[in-house]
Amino acid sequence: MNQDIQFQIECLSSELVQMIMEHYGWDMMKALDALYESETFARLNDPKCGMYYQGAIYVFDFLKNEIETGKIA
Repeated sequence: MNQDIQFQIECLSSELVQMIMEHYGWDMMKALDALYESETFARLNDPKCGMYYQGAIYVFDFLKNEIETGKIA
């Protein structure tokens, strides 16, 4: 994975953690755990999926669905 893609993933991850904290009222550690243990994050880290090109709100919808239902949309 090249540095540009890695940078995009890191920036998006930062936004997602903030969104998780605000939406669920969780602390940073719980939000980080939820993100890093998710299938959404695995897809985000797969350059073939191209999810890292999407906006934070779009990706958060997948993550929120996964957190609430246990399944990725």
